[in-house]
Amino acid sequence: MEFEIGQVVISKAGRDKGECFVVFDVQGEFLQLVDGKRRRAANPKKKKTKHIQPTNTVDTILKEAILGQKYLKDSDFRSVLDDFKA
Repeated sequence: MEFEIGQVVISKAGRDKGECFVVFDVQGEFLQLVDGKRRRAANPKKKKTKHIQPTNTVDTILKEAILGQKYLKDSDFRSVLDDFKA
């Protein structure tokens, strides 16, 4: 199961079960996740890949910004997740 930066994922375990996140970084079997509310870009959540359900949604604009190390606001992540939920 491959995860990529900018991909929308859903938590399968833990207190945040059922919550949507955006993949901020991939570190082996761990992912850094951001939702723009409780988990901001300054303090991403570290979670194992086995506790994450991938989706087919990847925001390419967000992905390019993260890879290019451009400044991102937490509202950028929230807008992507709000569009996903709608």
